[in-house]
Amino acid sequence: MSRIKTTFDKLKADGRKALIPFVTAGDPHPSATVDLLLAMAEAGADVIELGVPFSDPMADGPVIQRAGERALKHGIGLRKVLAYVREFRARNDTTPLVLMGYANPVERYGLDAFVADSSAAGVDGILIVDYPPEECEDFAAKLRAADMDAIFLLAPTSTEARMAQVGKLASGYVYYVSLKGVTGAGHLNTAAVAEAVPRIKQHVSTPVGVGFGIRDGATARAVADVSDAVVIGSKLVELLERQPADNVASTGAAFIRDIRAALDKKD
Repeated sequence: MSRIKTTFDKLKADGRKALIPFVTAGDPHPSATVDLLLAMAEAGADVIELGVPFSDPMADGPVIQRAGERALKHGIGLRKVLAYVREFRARNDTTPLVLMGYANPVERYGLDAFVADSSAAGVDGILIVDYPPEECEDFAAKLRAADMDAIFLLAPTSTEARMAQVGKLASGYVYYVSLKGVTGAGHLNTAAVAEAVPRIKQHVSTPVGVGFGIRDGATARAVADVSDAVVIGSKLVELLERQPADNVASTGAAFIRDIRAALDKKD
């Protein structure tokens, strides 16, 4: 059983919702990445999405674009990302890690080598933004064979056919993009999310996480009330980009603790 499934099963048994932060590997300071991951896990992150820097992140808004640019200037590529995972795994063997990125770095690395090396490093799931599910049956099968989960995006514009296709291939969880546009854009409409999640669950058996537009404890709690997980990226990355290296881990941990407290607060 994958770490992701184990995590979600335990959360469901405890009546809690998953908190999934996203950070870009190597940003804002390469030396701080592993300590940041460890600190967020200790502070209450249930799954962590680790972004693979890419020069043309078409689905990302300016905050995460800047993070990728900074990481690339530091020479952070896929091999270094996997080195971060191995270092994290040496000190934390329970918190699931998901690599999130784009097809180009994976294709350059070599698909079979990427799957093998990710599994060996301790990666639990892969989300490739520009891998459409209609073309991913072989990729999802390779991940399953390597004990990793194939995670896919759904959006307000997703058709019933797209949801059904994702439902056939996805494992771990499905990431519902609550807004049209790029990361960090727009105003979260929790009523629309509340309508969308049950429709997705008609086609998808995995947990549904919701991201885009979640910026604080109040919005996180509102989304958690109608979904299985809350994904927070842009606000966290924006908070970290101004920090010196020795403040990154503590700042990230404090943010996660605040969101975790909001999610767990009893009415």
